[in-house]
Amino acid sequence: MEVLHPHCAGLDVHKDTVVACVRHMVNGIVKREVKTFDTTTKGLLALADWLASEGCTHVAMEATGVYWKPVWHVLSDGDFDLVLANAKHVKNVPGRKTDVNDATWLADLLAHGLIRASFVPDTATQVLRSLLRTRKQLVRERNGHVQRLQKTLEDANIKLDSVISDIMGMTGRAMLEAVIGGESDPAKLAALAHPRIKTAPEKLREALHGRIMPHHRLLLQLHLQQIDALELAIGSLDREVDTRIEPFRTAVELMLAIPGIGDLSARIIAAEIGMQFFGKHTRLIDPRAFAAYLAADQKSARNQSVAAAPLR
Repeated sequence: MEVLHPHCAGLDVHKDTVVACVRHMVNGIVKREVKTFDTTTKGLLALADWLASEGCTHVAMEATGVYWKPVWHVLSDGDFDLVLANAKHVKNVPGRKTDVNDATWLADLLAHGLIRASFVPDTATQVLRSLLRTRKQLVRERNGHVQRLQKTLEDANIKLDSVISDIMGMTGRAMLEAVIGGESDPAKLAALAHPRIKTAPEKLREALHGRIMPHHRLLLQLHLQQIDALELAIGSLDREVDTRIEPFRTAVELMLAIPGIGDLSARIIAAEIGMQFFGKHTRLIDPRAFAAYLAADQKSARNQSVAAAPLR
């Protein structure tokens, strides 16, 4: 089989160590050398120096959780062509033996060009992706606390979510704080409703008539504190994203022209698929022209659908 990269290396990355196998093809003879390095910054710098001294041009590693990222960041400062392999794709290549070292196997596959490289975004995209993914997790945690808060109210037989659409809105918040403060009179709690609430006062009083115990008030207070803290964290992430969105501005504006995609969704899409997929000439595209093109395309699709519909 043809050798595409005569001087390459495969890395088997773990949490605390990385096993490196350097593979040289000289005069038809394969020579290998395997070394183990720590995954500390000092150890990774030593790995980079060793690979450079061995004359490696290409380096492959598997995408193992987040452990590959520090290795990639350090080696990307060197003159290596880095290849990130999907572990599933590598294991599906025929011919692997169970007793073969992973680093050696990666080096052999890389030498013959048998590794399909995974997409690794640039630094700006990775940062934006990390911020938005963290935001998604915080939103999930916030929603989880809202659900637990609702369960606590249900346990106290307070049917607040049955009479108002958002218990974390102005009216719901005022009633929750009153309950936490010790109020249990349904009439006084119902009087806190905003004038725009359409639910009848008597129905509000009926929904707010429950059996509130001291531990219910404590749980409501704790969940409300967690929700407030998470909302502050989400706000901080939103402000940080605003400061880093400029390189993606054109892509976001183009996606906003697509019906059904909002600002947050456009930012998430840009972070997940990377600016490389928008091409280097997106700055020349007029968002208004792009929106007009989408509208015309959708109109054409609707016309074709109507024309193809059977007569009744």
